[in-house]
Amino acid sequence: PIKLDREERPDIDSIYMLALQMMTGQGGWPLNIFLTPDDLVPFYGGTYFPVEPRYGRPGFLQLLQSIRRFYDLEKGKLNSFKEDILGYLQHAAVLPESEQLGDDLLFLGGQVSVGVVNALNPGPRFPMIPYGSMALRVTRFDWASEYNPEQACAKRGLDLAQGGIYDHVAGGFHRYTVDPTWTVPHFEKMLYDNGQIMEYLVDLWSAGIQEAAFKRAIAGTVQWLKREMTAEEGFFYAAQDADNFATPADTEPEEGAFYVWSYSELEQLLTPSELTAIEEEFTISKEGNFEGKNVLQRRYPDQFSQNTEAALAKLFEARYGAKPDLLETFPPAKSNQEAKTRNWLGRIPPVTDTKMIVAWNSLMISGLARGYSVFHEPDYWQLATVAAQFILNNQWVAGRLHRLNYDGQPAVLAQSEDYALFIKALLDLHQASLSVEEPWPIGQGSNLQPTNLSPASWLEKAVKVQEEFDELLWSVDNGGYYNAASDASDQLLVHERSYTDNATPSANGVAIANLVRLALLTENLQYLDRAEQALKAFSSVLNTSPQSCPSMFTALDWYRNCTLIRAGAEQLTSLICGYFPVSVYQLDTHLPDSVIGLVCQGLSCKPAATNTDQLLAQVRTSQTRA
Repeated sequence: PIKLDREERPDIDSIYMLALQMMTGQGGWPLNIFLTPDDLVPFYGGTYFPVEPRYGRPGFLQLLQSIRRFYDLEKGKLNSFKEDILGYLQHAAVLPESEQLGDDLLFLGGQVSVGVVNALNPGPRFPMIPYGSMALRVTRFDWASEYNPEQACAKRGLDLAQGGIYDHVAGGFHRYTVDPTWTVPHFEKMLYDNGQIMEYLVDLWSAGIQEAAFKRAIAGTVQWLKREMTAEEGFFYAAQDADNFATPADTEPEEGAFYVWSYSELEQLLTPSELTAIEEEFTISKEGNFEGKNVLQRRYPDQFSQNTEAALAKLFEARYGAKPDLLETFPPAKSNQEAKTRNWLGRIPPVTDTKMIVAWNSLMISGLARGYSVFHEPDYWQLATVAAQFILNNQWVAGRLHRLNYDGQPAVLAQSEDYALFIKALLDLHQASLSVEEPWPIGQGSNLQPTNLSPASWLEKAVKVQEEFDELLWSVDNGGYYNAASDASDQLLVHERSYTDNATPSANGVAIANLVRLALLTENLQYLDRAEQALKAFSSVLNTSPQSCPSMFTALDWYRNCTLIRAGAEQLTSLICGYFPVSVYQLDTHLPDSVIGLVCQGLSCKPAATNTDQLLAQVRTSQTRA
C-alpha cells in the first residue's frame, strides 16, 4: 500500500479524486484507490470502508479479497476499465479554447458568485471565500440583478463573525458548520481558512460595510495566530485538530471538548450579571446546542458590554489556565501523547499540525498585509513580514522553491498554488508597505522583528519568484500553469492545470491576477500577454462552468479593469485603505506641485488629478470601465 498525505501532494490527490468521481459519481476523503502496480492507473476506488461489513458497505478485508479475485481472473475487464479511466483523465486535462472574454462573461461570473453566497440551501455551511470575494467585487457595478450583492456579502461576513464557526472566546475560525444556521462547527481550525476569511472581512470593512463584529473577529484571529499558530522562527502552523481529550485518562478524544460549555460550567465560572450578559449576547441555554453543551453564537453584531467582556475573559482563563492579556504564547501539543501527558493549567488542547505549508502561509500573509493596510496594527505587519522572510530564507533548495517545512527541513517541490499564492503575498506586502511609516512597526510583547524591506524589494522578490514559476510550470503549448513541474514526479498519469476553487482559490486564477498586477507595476507587457493567453486557455470553463471558478472571474476582472495609481504618500495611504480591488499603487515623489495623483487605465493614463475629489472620481470610474 501507498499512503499519501494530500497536503504534501495535492497534484496527485487531484488526479485520483477525479478518477474516483468518474467511477462512483462522487468524491470525498479518505480517498482509497486501487491501482495496477506497473502503470499506477486506477481501476477501483471509494472513500470510507469499515473493517467489518456495515452501513451497506463491504468490510475492507472482504473488499481486498474481491479486488484480488478481479485482478487475477478478469484481466480483460480490468484493462478496459483502465483504458476508459485513463482516457477520461487525459481528455479532462485538455480544454477547448474559446476567445470570448467580453463584458457579458464578467457579468455572468459575478452573478453566479453572488447567487452562491446568497443561497439558502439546507446542509453544512462553508466559508467559500473565493465566491464571497468575487461577489464583493460585483458591488462596484450598477448591474441589474435578482440579488443585492452588498446585502449578500454583508450577511456572509456576519454569519462568519457572529456564528459558531468563529471561536468567540479565543479567536480563529473553525472549518465549517454542520448545520445551515452557522451554529455548530466541525471544530478543526485550518490556517488557509483563517487567512482567507481575514482578508474578506477586511475588504468588507474597507468597502464601507463596517460592523463591530468584523473588527473584533479580525483582531481575535490575529491574537490566536500569534499565541498558538506562530513558530519561534516566524512561520505559521498548518492546523489544529477538531477533537481533544477531556481528561488525561480518556482513551479517545472528544469532538469540540476544548471549545464547548455546559450551562452548569457557566454558572460556576461567572457572576450572575456576567451570566445574564452572555445569555443576552449569545444563544446559550441549559439544554445546549451541541450534545448538551453550548457552542457560543452571537445574536447581535454590536460591541460587547463590559460584563460580556469580563465573562469571555473568564472562559478564556478556564480554557487556557491564564488571563488573555497575560498569555502571549501557548505552545502546541504535537501529538496525542504530548497532549495527554503535559501539565496543562486549563483544558487539554487539540493537537496542532506544526508543519509549514507555503501556500497556506501565503494566504495568511495576504490577510495580514491587507489588515495592516486598513487598520495599521503593528502586529499584523510584523507577523506577515517575518513569515514571508522565513519562506524567502529557508524554502529554496538547489534553486527550487519547496512546499513544506518539517522542523526546519524544507521538503517536497513547490506546486502551482505555492508559487501563485506566495507571489500574491509578496505583491500584497509591496502594496501594504507603501503605507508603512518608519520606524517600522513592532508589535507589543514579541521577539520577532519585522523585515525592513523597502516596497521595491518586495516587488523585486515577487518578480524573481514569478520568473521561476514561469520557467518550471507554464504550459507553452496550452497556456496556464501546470499543478506540478515535470520533474516533480515521472509517474503522474496526466499534467493537470488547476482552475476550480475548492477550500483554497485555484492556482491559475490567482496566478493570472498576479500577472496583471506585475504588468502594471513593472510596465512589462509580456506579463499582460501571458495573462491574456491563460484566460483564453480557460475561457471554455468560464463560459460553461462559471460556478466552479470564481477566482478565474476575479482574474478576468483584473484583466478587464486593471488600474494603476501613482501618487504621493499621503494620497496612497488614504487610497490603499479603501476598497478598489483592481488597483495597484506606486509611490511617485516627482509629481508636479499642482498634481496629487495620476490614474492609468492599464498603461493609458487619464489627465493628471489636481484635487482629491477628481482623483477619487477617476479611480472609481476606472474600476468599472469594462
